[in-house]
Amino acid sequence: MRNLKLLKSLRSSELQGPGSPQYLSVRADTGTLLVLSQYSITEFDPRTGQASLTADGFLPDDGCGVVVGLQDLAELESACLATAGGDVILFNLNTCQVECVGSVDSGLTSMSWSPDEELVVLTTGQETIIMMTKDFEPIIEFGIHQDDFGEGKFITVGWGKKETQFHGSEGKQAAQRKLQEVQPAAAWDDHRPRVTWRGDGQLFAVSAVCPQTGGRKVRVWNREGVLQATSEPISGLEQALCWKPSGSLIASSQRHPNKHSVVFMEKNGLLHGDFTLPFSKDQAKVKDLLWNSDSTVLAVWLEDMTPGEDGQLWTVGNYHWYLKQSLDFGKDPQKAPVCVGWDPERPLRLHMVTRGWTTITYDWGWNTDRSPGVDDTDNANVAVIDGDKVLMTTFRKCVVPPPMCSFELQLKSPVNQVTFLCRPQKTNQLAALTADRQISVYAHCLITVLPTHVPRVAALQDDPLVLRQLLWLEDELFVGVSSGLLPTSSTLVMLRPAQDADDTLNCPEPSVEDWTDSSGCSINFPVACIQTALCSISGEEYLFGLTDRSHLYAGDSELASNVSSFAVCNDFLLITTHSHTCRCLHLSSLSVKGLQVALASDGNQNDETLRRVERGSRIVTVVPQDTRVILQVSLTHERLFHVKLIKLREFVLTLVVLICFREAFECMRKLRINLNLICDHNPKVFLDNIETFITQLNSINDVNLFLTELKEEDTTSTMYPHPESSPIQPQPASGQKKVDVVCDALRGAMESMDPNKFCLSILTAHVKKTVPELEIALQKVHELRENPSEAPGAVSAEEALKYLLFLVNVNDLYEHSLGTYDFDLVLMVAEKSQKDPKEYLPFLNMLKSLEPNYQRYTIDKHLKRYKKALHHLSKCGEQHFPEALQLVKEQKLYSEALRMFSANSSHYKALSCAYAEHLVQQQQAEQAGLLLWRCGEPVSALQAFASSTSWRNAICVAQQIPLPPDQLALLARDLLNSDLGFCFQQDCEEAILALITGAVWEEALRLVSKQKLLLLTCCLVLAVSTQTVFLETQVVTFVRHRTRLAVVREQKEKARLDMLDEDGPDCPDAELYSEASSVMTNSKYSQSNSRISSRSSKNRRKAERKKLSLKEGSPMEDRALMYALGEISTTVDKMREDVHSLLKALVLFEFDKQAEKLQLAYEDALQMMAAAVPEVWPEGLQNNQAPLTGPNSTANSIMASFQQQQKPVVSQQDAEVLTPPKMRNGVKWKLTILK
Repeated sequence: MRNLKLLKSLRSSELQGPGSPQYLSVRADTGTLLVLSQYSITEFDPRTGQASLTADGFLPDDGCGVVVGLQDLAELESACLATAGGDVILFNLNTCQVECVGSVDSGLTSMSWSPDEELVVLTTGQETIIMMTKDFEPIIEFGIHQDDFGEGKFITVGWGKKETQFHGSEGKQAAQRKLQEVQPAAAWDDHRPRVTWRGDGQLFAVSAVCPQTGGRKVRVWNREGVLQATSEPISGLEQALCWKPSGSLIASSQRHPNKHSVVFMEKNGLLHGDFTLPFSKDQAKVKDLLWNSDSTVLAVWLEDMTPGEDGQLWTVGNYHWYLKQSLDFGKDPQKAPVCVGWDPERPLRLHMVTRGWTTITYDWGWNTDRSPGVDDTDNANVAVIDGDKVLMTTFRKCVVPPPMCSFELQLKSPVNQVTFLCRPQKTNQLAALTADRQISVYAHCLITVLPTHVPRVAALQDDPLVLRQLLWLEDELFVGVSSGLLPTSSTLVMLRPAQDADDTLNCPEPSVEDWTDSSGCSINFPVACIQTALCSISGEEYLFGLTDRSHLYAGDSELASNVSSFAVCNDFLLITTHSHTCRCLHLSSLSVKGLQVALASDGNQNDETLRRVERGSRIVTVVPQDTRVILQVSLTHERLFHVKLIKLREFVLTLVVLICFREAFECMRKLRINLNLICDHNPKVFLDNIETFITQLNSINDVNLFLTELKEEDTTSTMYPHPESSPIQPQPASGQKKVDVVCDALRGAMESMDPNKFCLSILTAHVKKTVPELEIALQKVHELRENPSEAPGAVSAEEALKYLLFLVNVNDLYEHSLGTYDFDLVLMVAEKSQKDPKEYLPFLNMLKSLEPNYQRYTIDKHLKRYKKALHHLSKCGEQHFPEALQLVKEQKLYSEALRMFSANSSHYKALSCAYAEHLVQQQQAEQAGLLLWRCGEPVSALQAFASSTSWRNAICVAQQIPLPPDQLALLARDLLNSDLGFCFQQDCEEAILALITGAVWEEALRLVSKQKLLLLTCCLVLAVSTQTVFLETQVVTFVRHRTRLAVVREQKEKARLDMLDEDGPDCPDAELYSEASSVMTNSKYSQSNSRISSRSSKNRRKAERKKLSLKEGSPMEDRALMYALGEISTTVDKMREDVHSLLKALVLFEFDKQAEKLQLAYEDALQMMAAAVPEVWPEGLQNNQAPLTGPNSTANSIMASFQQQQKPVVSQQDAEVLTPPKMRNGVKWKLTILK
């Protein structure tokens, strides 16, 4: 749905030469024109209006020389031309030397070079074709007219008859219809062959007049000179011939009895489509057809039967041909073009040379003409030019794929430009500039479209396309651009109705000023842009521009280099890229740098600013005050989708300020916005108004939909991040899970409001939790079945169960119902499933026959809930203990089993022995010895301690057995390689008290006697309490310092940014607030450092430590907090050995619960401090003072490292503060038996 918009027009009359121009060729390397007449060849630059060289003397002086071909050869830096007399002449463009490289006695009728300039095809007066290399060495010569069809001849297998074949819309009458005779060529046909090459240079086609029929026929040869195909007989085929560079079709013209058309042939010679030219068959003749280099535009060069020349530019979309531009050169023969050619480098640049030696260069660009309105009165109109019609589509009301439209505007002449009125509330009005220089104005009122004024443009040159860039500013004011007096100059034209006549437009003298930005600087794009748009970025005005090379600029700053189209809607920038994405960026929350970064990134999986689109998609228009975006794909079909971010800000404002949950919910459903945003954007507001939310929705289905879409992800930080300027910022994560909190809050509100009405939603809340509460949900269904509610609108048990089966897999629901031990509920679920009653009924009957505890054990074991199974089995009596012991060994449930039996029972002893055996297999013999010792198996405990080299415990157990003195001495020698007497000392009170005070529990246990075990037990209880209180104090202090450090850092960063904003980026004091330099750059303490520089290192460290004050607001508070956090982490980490020793003593004296609590608390503290290291000591905080060199270094990294050396050296105290503490994770302190 794009039109061709004239961007630039260069017109020069400086070129003059003898005779009249005959041929035109464009030099690809310089962009200059080679113009050939019957006397000379001239090189002309249309941008400067200067002729750089002229060569003559190679054609007859009397002007009778006729040139049949001209080609610029870039590789040879020469121009090759062929004359009708048979000469092939090479003209060197550097030396201006002329050389005749060959001659044909019979004369030449045409010359055509291959696109790669490796071959040249000449047609002779004897109707033969000569193919030569670029060095003019003949390859082959053959006749144009051949009886054979070619290598691509169709094969007929002889199936069926013509009468029985399908003939399409013509019906069976086509089988009896006789072939029409081919009419001879038109009288004005020059009977010369026409040669055209395919874009890849592998094939070329020749159109020549057939001697037998007198009509033209097209033949296709390959580059070896082998005939490939011959066209079918086509009556009225004319001389124009041009092969589409993309290689799909060959274009020619055909005269019918009642119309004139352009036809297309495939390489096999068969017709493939056509379009009708907008005039009668005898009104004009087609002189030539010319495809541009990218095959998007077909130029039709026409000559009126009455004096006059015309040009038309056609494009195709969805198999419909559009007439986009009509050039009327008037009746003056001197202004009629005699040479026309497309630029080989710029696809939309067209060159012309008139008979009066005037050169014209037109530069077109693709443009979508859309209405510029920004309010809801604008219908999102898009106008498409198609000859003398304008196809209008109002995308606010409907989406119509081209070539169809909402309505058509019929004009009297072909349309070249359209524009919409740039006035609020009036942007639906359209003005069209036609080829006869009239402006027609249309107003869109309901369905009727009426022309309101048809003025004629006066005081303009009588030339085609003299007015471009037409803009309708006010009701009676048009602005356009026309060609200036100089070739490269342009004139701004303002058009108003004349005072003396109503049908003309006057051209008052306009005043032009440079447009500047807010700083007063002129706005200039580095490259000419074909589309521009004015917008505001972070409150500052910017001009966007898109080049024909897909570069997007904001002023002189390049934003991206792969943009295929863009549009500005409200406060958003929408772009499509060549990587097949559509981006939507919020301009008020981004800077130019931010836009560059955003457009350079590929976006993550949940990035809602990015959407994948089809290949070749472009933006057609954006519906104002709406979310609809219309894209046009490569096949010109249209796609409509909603840009969610456009409505997102409005949604948040409505939700937060007005608490309009219903409107927000409907908006989100319509735009497919994730419903989690309702509770994520401000959880406190949502939870405080949970009943309002339920009341406003007033729909069970909507509440269920909201619950089913809940997920743990915070959409405000992933899918829909808040702008930096938004007052609503992401909430810090709490300990509770979001899904559980929301489900519980909704369930509680619904149960208090009306549990019968919201029964299904309550069930959904149970099922949707992170750990689904299926048993509770099933129990509620069972209660409904036992006590059905008679309230109006209440849900029955059958409906509730059916709904649960919709949410949960039926097999999972059956397993969970079995886990409730309610067989009525199990049968109710089983009946709704696809299970065979022969499978589950015997199993259920077997379960019913069992004792209750053993029944539950069997069910839990079937469901693989082994902990519950062990719990029920432990209640089944002595006869089932072997089965319980076997279950414990299979599932390794030793710790759980020990809690289920008393410590003095035989079962406890058997389990302890089994657990000890398992620990020995796991290479944890010391813990196995502790279990055996406390359960009364000292001999086995001694073996375990001896194998683990725990000599203190081994000797203590040996004394408890007791072993004879000689065996005890032997054991000591084996364990210690010594015969020390202190190993047998006992009951030294002072030593025992000292060991208890130092928490050396193993040694104290070895020395204590049986009578004083009570003292040791009391000390253990006291030690556990002391360690727990100390650990809790350290954790509380750590959390407080960590929180305060985050606040201090935020305050310093804010102060640094404020200073940068006030004094600029070179402010020397800005570094005062940076993380790594606040110590070095503070002048107060730099003087203190200078005073103590002569002190000893010990005193210097002491003086530096005094500066680290934890007082709030002190200059070095952040460093003091980091130092304190490091000290706490080190202190807690050093407790590993003490905690390990204490845990073993607690297990030995059967204080398992206290030991488990201590182990869990210490483990949580270590994990918290390890997780805080990246936050407290981020990477790069301590600068490396050594220069970075080596094979992996770059010039920038080496320079930066040397510049770092010039900064003040970090002191030893600061280095200690900036270095994170090393946690000894390799030290094993946990006990497996406490897990």
